[in-house]
Amino acid sequence: MTRMTSTVHNLPVRGDPILRVVPRPADINANGHIFGGWVLAQMDIAGGIVAGRIAEGPCATVAIEKMEFIAPILLRDIISVYAALERRGRTSMAISIEVLATRDRGEQEVKVTEGLFTFVALDEQHRPRPLPPQD
Repeated sequence: MTRMTSTVHNLPVRGDPILRVVPRPADINANGHIFGGWVLAQMDIAGGIVAGRIAEGPCATVAIEKMEFIAPILLRDIISVYAALERRGRTSMAISIEVLATRDRGEQEVKVTEGLFTFVALDEQHRPRPLPPQD
């Protein structure tokens, strides 16, 4: 079994990723890296999955409170997107999102970006609604 090495020290212990994606050649910019907008979209999808579970229904992204690109994503990287509830309000929730790239055939794991996204639970008229009570 190959031992995975990491270029990022003190990574927190995580569960399974919410989303795992492989970028395609069309996702490459002129610098040979993945477009930032593509990464942002993957983060929004993963955050929306977590928010929808918490809200027990539809949600909308209303803000990105924090977003930081740490390292580029390369064409053959496998992207793992981790997302978890950071805080919740009456109708909204902040979801912390981290993206790791696995490269060199699984030999290296690199934290490439992180952010804090705010989602709002929506009712049938697409208006904010209260989140269900916490368990």
